[in-house]
Amino acid sequence: MTGKSKPLCLTQGDPSGIGPDITLALYAAMRAGEVATEPFFLLADPDFLRRRAKTLLIDVEIIETTPEQAGAAFLAGLPVAALRAQVAGAPGRPDQGDALATIEAISSAVELVAHGRASAVVTNPIAKSVLYQAGFTHPGHTEFLGELAARHFGGVSRPVMLLWSSELAVVPATIHVPLARVPSLLNADDLVEIGGVVAEAFMRDFGVSAPRLVFAGLNPHAGENGAIGREDIEIVAPAVARLAARGIDARGPFSADTLFHAEARKIYDVAICMYHDQALIPIKTLAFDSGVNVTLGLPFIRTSPDHGTAFDLAGTGRASAKSLAEALSLAGRMARART
Repeated sequence: MTGKSKPLCLTQGDPSGIGPDITLALYAAMRAGEVATEPFFLLADPDFLRRRAKTLLIDVEIIETTPEQAGAAFLAGLPVAALRAQVAGAPGRPDQGDALATIEAISSAVELVAHGRASAVVTNPIAKSVLYQAGFTHPGHTEFLGELAARHFGGVSRPVMLLWSSELAVVPATIHVPLARVPSLLNADDLVEIGGVVAEAFMRDFGVSAPRLVFAGLNPHAGENGAIGREDIEIVAPAVARLAARGIDARGPFSADTLFHAEARKIYDVAICMYHDQALIPIKTLAFDSGVNVTLGLPFIRTSPDHGTAFDLAGTGRASAKSLAEALSLAGRMARART
C-alpha cells in the first residue's frame, strides 16, 4: 500500500466509552450508503468489538487484518488490527484494567504512521482519570503525542491543540490547567511559538496561503488599556507584533466577547485564545456534534472527535458519530495535502 492509498489508523479509545459505539455506527452507516468516510482500520480488541456490536444490535463484519490489508478489506468488513491487550469494556463502567490497551492503541498508532503503514492517526476519546489510576503521567492526549513524536520521529515537537469546524477554528494557548494559573503561565515567547505553528499548519495542511490569526485578550475588554489588567498590553500585544514582523497576518488582542459572532468570524481563519474555556465554549456552542480536535506541530497528522467518552451513552446506541466522521474526513484531507 503506497502514498494516497494508505488508510487512516483509528484507536478504540476507552472501551467503556462511546468510541467503539460511534466507530461501529459510522461503519454501518457507510455500508448502508448513508455517509461516506475515508478508509480506516481500527486498533482494538476484536472480540471485545464483536461483543459491543452485539450489544448495540449492529450487524457489522469484523475483519482481523494488517494495516497493509485494511484498504482491500474495508468494503467487506470493518478492518481491525488486534491489540496485544484484551479488554473488558463494559459499557459505562470504566475499568482501570483496560488502561494498558488504551495506551497501547495510541502508541501503536503513532508507530504505524512513523513506519509508513498508515497515513494519519485518529483517536477515539479517552478518560484521563482512568489512565492516571494506571500510572499515566501526561495531562492528556496532546502531551502524550508529543512524547511519542520524539520517540518515533526524533527531534523536539511543539504540540498545539486546534479545535476545528467549518464554522470556527480556535487554539487554546493554555489547556488543562487551573484558571488561577493562566496569567502566570502566559508569556510572549510561547504565544509567538504557538502562532508560528498555527500559521505553518494552516498553509501546509489546510491550504490557506496567508492564514489570518486573531488573538483574544485574557481580560475583559482585552484589559481596557490596562484598566482591567496589564497582561494584554505586556504579553499578548507584543507577541502579536512579533508575529506580524515575521510576515504573519496576526492581529489583536481583541475582546473575547465580540470575537465569535458570525460577522466577526469573517475576518480570521483561526482565533488563538488564552485559556481552555475561552476557546472551547464558542466552538462547542457552534459545532458541538461536528468539531474536530487536531494536534498541530507534530511530524504526523492527528485528529480526534471533539467530545469525551460519554460513559452514560455507551452501549445505548444514542451516541452521535458525526464528530468522528468529521475527524476522519479532516485527517484524510490533511494527509492528501501533505502528499
